[in-house]
Amino acid sequence: MTKTILITGAGSGIGRDSAFALAARGHRVIAATFDEAQAQALRAECLTRRQNLEVFQLDITSVSDREKVLPLTLDVLINNAGIGDSGSLAEVDLERVRKVFDVNLFGTLALTQLVLRGMIERERGTVLFVSSIAGRVPVPFLMPYSMSKFALSAAGAGLRAEMDQLGKNIQVALIEPGAFHTGFNQSMTERKYDWMQEHSYFSAVSAKMKKKEAREFALVEAKSTGAIVAQIVRAAEARRPKLRYVAPWIQGAAVRLARIFGV
Repeated sequence: MTKTILITGAGSGIGRDSAFALAARGHRVIAATFDEAQAQALRAECLTRRQNLEVFQLDITSVSDREKVLPLTLDVLINNAGIGDSGSLAEVDLERVRKVFDVNLFGTLALTQLVLRGMIERERGTVLFVSSIAGRVPVPFLMPYSMSKFALSAAGAGLRAEMDQLGKNIQVALIEPGAFHTGFNQSMTERKYDWMQEHSYFSAVSAKMKKKEAREFALVEAKSTGAIVAQIVRAAEARRPKLRYVAPWIQGAAVRLARIFGV
């Protein structure tokens, strides 16, 4: 069945690829980007691909921007918009942490509440939260991001249970990507080196840390977003989606083992 789907953070990476994949399957896809420059670039890509997306600018932390969704009748909301930051919790500026939570948790929840009004009234709809496997196991030096995804995963699981009790046919699921080579991970990890300089507790080992991170990402990152895009499509189209959709599967399996053994 063709669905009307809104996906946030569609200007790049997993969000963009998912938008095109869903459109290719015949869905009406409304693709929201953080700023107008991304929106223009996405419109140009639509022309190149000869695929139709309805593109508009939406900063989920802006009250007026969020209200743009009120006239829409949505079958599926895919909360993909998110940012990352990094650094040791022993010294990271808390304003950096607040900014991450403002986007990844509070902005996402505020938008979801607006969309749920219509879904509950119509007694149907699906809400997907794009979290991360970093929201299931702590990742040293990525905790500003990891903590926000822990909170988002908890929010998604809790909202699912609440909607089940409400009995209005509202489906909620979590999408938990592992490491994909979109450039997001590199940008996030490198942010801490803007301030973890000579006065940082870790200044003596920062160069070593940077090399180690580069090696690890080169080893574990999936080169294509195809696996997680397929999971997003599966969840968006499901009559009753399961709670969690994870890809790549091997990274998901590693996370489950880490939790079992208390790593």
